[in-house]
Amino acid sequence: MMHISPLTYAVTSVFGAVAVIIWRVREGQTPVTLKKILIPPAGMATGFSMFIVPLFRIPWLWALAAFLIGAIFLAWPLLRTSRLHREGGVIMMKRSSMFLVVIIVLAAVRFAARSYFDRLMTVEQTGALFFILAFGMILRWRMNMYFQYRNLTSIPDGLDQSAA
Repeated sequence: MMHISPLTYAVTSVFGAVAVIIWRVREGQTPVTLKKILIPPAGMATGFSMFIVPLFRIPWLWALAAFLIGAIFLAWPLLRTSRLHREGGVIMMKRSSMFLVVIIVLAAVRFAARSYFDRLMTVEQTGALFFILAFGMILRWRMNMYFQYRNLTSIPDGLDQSAA
């Protein structure tokens, strides 16, 4: 079994967080489409294939708890700091100035919690647990975006929401 040093894990985590932040900022400058909303959770769902390998398996109750924590508690800041709005003929993501802070805090919480859980279970199980947690968070956030998108696209062009 390969051992990952704490320094390697820390550097990799920081690099990953920076990459996500850059991606999110750039993504916010382009129109939102139904594909852009639905493809990330669909692509991420393929990660559940990790559970074919016994090393990644965790108890069902842990998986349910991780999913619910992600969907209820960790998705909440994302839901509060991002909204879709109509801009001309396209739908755009409007993020509050706190969105970047929320992403950084979520990454820090993940880093701190992961170092704790790595002492209680295998690295593979910790990874599986955090994957399910992240999936719950992303799924709820993207579902909310989907419903906002559907609401905005059902309004004819030229009408604002207060007139609809």
